[in-house]
Amino acid sequence: MTRPVLYYIRHGETDWNVEGRLQGWHDPALNAVGRRQAAVCADILRDLIERDGQSPADYGYVASPLQRARQTAEIMRAALGLDPGDYHVDARLREIGFGEWEGLTFRDVRSRAPQALAERERNKWGFVPPGGESYAQVALRMREWYDALDGKTVVIAHGGTARALIGLLGITRPAEAPSVDIGQGVVYRFANGSMSRFG
Repeated sequence: MTRPVLYYIRHGETDWNVEGRLQGWHDPALNAVGRRQAAVCADILRDLIERDGQSPADYGYVASPLQRARQTAEIMRAALGLDPGDYHVDARLREIGFGEWEGLTFRDVRSRAPQALAERERNKWGFVPPGGESYAQVALRMREWYDALDGKTVVIAHGGTARALIGLLGITRPAEAPSVDIGQGVVYRFANGSMSRFG
C-alpha cells in the first residue's frame, strides 16, 4: 500500500540545544536562531510542495505538544500564509523521554552514571534511561501515529521521534537509527520508503 507523502521538520533551536542539554519532555522555548530556522523551513517547504504542483494548504499539519515544536509550527504556518493556530497536536509526537537525565549534558551523565551511559552506547535503540524511555518504545507510539495518517502531512516534532520513525520504516536498521543526524532548519521528505533531506 502506498503511504501518503510526509514532510518532517524538527523544531528550531533552543538554548538547551546550544548548551547540549537533554531536553526530552522538558519544555524550553525557541531562541532567536530557532525562530529564524522555522521561517527558513517554511520557505523550503513551500518550494518543495509547489514543485509538485500543490499548495501548502493542501496538506494536513500536526505538531508535538511541546512548545518548541508548536512555536515552530506556528511560525511556519504564518510564513506560508496559513492560519498559525490551525493545526493538530498529537501527544504521540512528543520527544523521547530521558527521565532523570533531562536537563543534563552527556558530560554530566558520564560523570554521574558512566556504566549506564556505556550500556546506552552498546544498545541505543533498546536502552531505557532511568525514568525515561527507549527508542524502541518511542517507535511503538510513532507506529500507531504513522499508521493512522490518512493524507499528505507536514509534521513538526523532534529529533528522537524522527529517528524512531526512520528505524520503524526500515530506512535504516533500528540499531543505527539513533545515530542519524536530524538537523534544525531542514525539511525531510518521506515518500516511497525513503527519506530525502532539504536545506
